[in-house]
Amino acid sequence: MLAHYTDPSTAEFWVFITFLIFIGILFYFRVPALIGKALDKRGEGIRTELDEARRLREEAQALLAEYQRKAREAEEEAKSIVEQAKQEALSLAAETKRQMAEGLARRTKLAEEKIARAEAQAVSDVRASAVEAAVIATEKILKERVAGPVAKGLVDTSISDLKGKLN
Repeated sequence: MLAHYTDPSTAEFWVFITFLIFIGILFYFRVPALIGKALDKRGEGIRTELDEARRLREEAQALLAEYQRKAREAEEEAKSIVEQAKQEALSLAAETKRQMAEGLARRTKLAEEKIARAEAQAVSDVRASAVEAAVIATEKILKERVAGPVAKGLVDTSISDLKGKLN
């Protein structure tokens, strides 16, 4: 079988020789090195793409963690704001209640003072009416019992003295 490849009269010999020349030309022009460089370049490109993808993934994870942290902080801040608003509402309600109680006490005191003044005025008016009625009654009694100009002078003097003493 090897005889076919060594006999120059056979086509297999010339195919074998052509194949060896082709392999020789490939090595002469350093085609295997070029193929190796191309494969190395392609491998380096793939490695670079993988490194870039890994870096982008890590950045995405860092951004996700940052946004999750910010979301938690925002939620905590919202809870804090709600709690503060509740406290302010309770404080405002207590302050309003206190102010209403003070206003009611003030108005009650003013009403009591007004009532006391009205009572004092009513007592004063009743006394004045009683004094006036007493004076009129006294005048009538004296007119019936004491007669004449002396009686009239006495009654007038008594009335003026009585009005000055009672008021």
